[in-house]
Amino acid sequence: MAESVGDVADVVAVARSAGLPVEVSISAAFGDPYEGDVAPQRVLEVAERVLSVGAQSISLGDTTGMGTPTGVWEVVGLMRDRLGEVPLNLHFHDTRGTGMANVLAALQTGVTEFDASIGGLGGSPFAPGANGNLATEDLAHMLMAMGTEVGIDFDRLLEASRLAEELVGHPLASQVSKAGPRWATS
Repeated sequence: MAESVGDVADVVAVARSAGLPVEVSISAAFGDPYEGDVAPQRVLEVAERVLSVGAQSISLGDTTGMGTPTGVWEVVGLMRDRLGEVPLNLHFHDTRGTGMANVLAALQTGVTEFDASIGGLGGSPFAPGANGNLATEDLAHMLMAMGTEVGIDFDRLLEASRLAEELVGHPLASQVSKAGPRWATS
């Protein structure tokens, strides 16, 4: 970890000289398929170290799709207890079907910033069977159906998802692009 934190310190120094903030991503914050669960205390230790060298915010990654709502409550709860209101972003993959449940758990802890990708594109070369990120249109749809303002033109978002599917030449993971938004049903 010391080498990685040293690298972060170097990036922070360059960013500061350019007047730019630095967000550090902690990948596999909820576990990985090789070592299993990651202790929330370990995630906190890494976060504390990168914040101590000048990072302004933290992104907790579930890049291997090992996260569960319980894990989100534990890790984010510990981060909030110990780090206060340090800005948090969460990055979920839906490899094991818990991505949206993890977002809901994170929302319950006060997190409001999430990574997603059109159609659920992406993946992880380090996790067997890992699929892409949460689909932006699925995430936006859920939030909008919950009454949350997301600031997105949803029809254009669906158009982008359909275009992405055409460009890659195969069906994407998005559910809403297949079924349509719930408010469009008769």
